[in-house]
Amino acid sequence: MAQGNAAPPFAALPKVELHHHMDCSLSYEVVQKLAPDITYETYQREFIAPAKCTDLADYITRAIKAVNLMQTEEQLRLVTLDVIRQLKKDNVIYGELRFAPLQHLQKGLTSQQVVRIVNKAVEDGMRENGIELGVILCTLRHYSEAQSMETVKLVEQFKGTHIVGFDIAADEAGFPITNHVAAFKYAHEKGLPCTAHAGEAKGAASVWETLKHFGPTRIGHGVRSSEDDSLMAYLKKHNIHLEVCATSNIQTAIYNTIADHTVNKIYQSGVSMSVNTDARTISNVSLSSEYELLHRVFNWEQAQFLRCNLEAIDHAFTTDAVKQKIRQQLLAAYRPSR
Repeated sequence: MAQGNAAPPFAALPKVELHHHMDCSLSYEVVQKLAPDITYETYQREFIAPAKCTDLADYITRAIKAVNLMQTEEQLRLVTLDVIRQLKKDNVIYGELRFAPLQHLQKGLTSQQVVRIVNKAVEDGMRENGIELGVILCTLRHYSEAQSMETVKLVEQFKGTHIVGFDIAADEAGFPITNHVAAFKYAHEKGLPCTAHAGEAKGAASVWETLKHFGPTRIGHGVRSSEDDSLMAYLKKHNIHLEVCATSNIQTAIYNTIADHTVNKIYQSGVSMSVNTDARTISNVSLSSEYELLHRVFNWEQAQFLRCNLEAIDHAFTTDAVKQKIRQQLLAAYRPSR
């Protein structure tokens, strides 16, 4: 898959990625293995979104074919290893993959089997590629309370493995939070790290609502927080981290162009944030190409990316030992601020 051209200084830099949907990031190479009849033209049309979708719900439809190709043990293993190789190629040294295990039960696997398969593939991929990884399990906005509880209990069941946290994803504008409050309450009772999608398809009010009812330490996207100065002050005061994904926000029609994006405003405000791809295939990007985009449009240099990476690892769902190791690698590789 073509993933943009990045300036060599950015491509070579080590990176941390916290917001990466595994089922939205299948390379053409792995799709061909899973479904040899899918041509490259079909892949481009059905797996990669156009530069501008109608909205988030339209953007997400590109994941349907991918999810359908992730229903057996071999399929899940191949996709997981493929995604890890993409991260390695992009010089990601710590990454968190996320997916919704309940989407992968079409051919008879149980949710526990799905998580076990992915966890094992991550273990193997870490060893083969020399990369630190965690996996976040997602409930989805349109799920029932029972489905959300099943998902969060999988996080609890696999605690101590590479399964590191709980998230809620999908169409935030189309479904209320009601069905998911109990699952996040359970996560907090059990000490399970939480992030939550908000402030993407809906405005700052959705971030307030998410913070109040779900209590995450990170917000997936959260870019529309910038519409409310009091919210930005709250995020900064309470050290809530925003997982920003610039290109996908343009594709989902949150902003018209990258120049209109609030990423630079968020960075300058001092709110903790990181740069992420969201969906490498649907958005046809890499982290390197995202860095190049922010460099070109907002004149970001290594100092900005270093700060974002350090914030990311500080807020990562991993051990203090891993955080310290990754910090040292980042500080050794990035040039000091001028």
